[in-house]
Amino acid sequence: MYGRITTRFRGGGHKRMYRLIDFKRERIDIEAEVLAIEYDPNRSSRIALIQYSDGAKSYILAPLELKVGDKIVSTFDKDIEFKPGNCLPLKRIPLGTAVHNIELTPGRGGQIARSAGTSAQIMAKEGEYAFIRMPSSEVRKIRIECRSTIGQIGNVEHETRSFGKAGRVRWLGRRSHVRGVAMNPVDHPHGGGEGKAPQGNPHPVSPWGQIAKGLKTRKRKKYSTKYIVRRRGSK
Repeated sequence: MYGRITTRFRGGGHKRMYRLIDFKRERIDIEAEVLAIEYDPNRSSRIALIQYSDGAKSYILAPLELKVGDKIVSTFDKDIEFKPGNCLPLKRIPLGTAVHNIELTPGRGGQIARSAGTSAQIMAKEGEYAFIRMPSSEVRKIRIECRSTIGQIGNVEHETRSFGKAGRVRWLGRRSHVRGVAMNPVDHPHGGGEGKAPQGNPHPVSPWGQIAKGLKTRKRKKYSTKYIVRRRGSK
């Protein structure tokens, strides 16, 4: 509205239509057929258009081995086949199974492992909690009533794609990134100097002075720390 940049190096890009994704899978014990696997400009993963036996349609995240014509179902307590696309509580899924779209709070909808090629693994179950190995290698406790979907998210080759030209990145709404050392001192802590001067700062920082490399920014007293069994990157 005011012509002010609120996020640097973003803007332009192709117009997008937002697809509403069913992360909750609330239509319980109603079989659905996969009608199509589609591209979604709003996420890295592919999405699957499904139609339930009562005629309702919705989009879900497309697992790796899901194909057009497959039948999938979401349940709470029924015995169903453990195949990609089926959604059920963690307490009913065998140990070692790869899962995605995992809830952190029962009924809230999937929040974990939703991007292309990702999956989490059920390591153990103890009391009211399942121990889940996250895509980041972090091991975390999640209540066994929380639901998740079987399988790994598709479009695994997403991370190996080559854009080929600068314009293709612009289509995605990303503008060129300017280095701090190429700026003036008024614009960035690394700016200024004569000729091709280095940053000069012993600790690389952001334009606002936040240490840029290696500083851990997670809050020490964050409420969810008690659910983390092993941190990412720890041996």
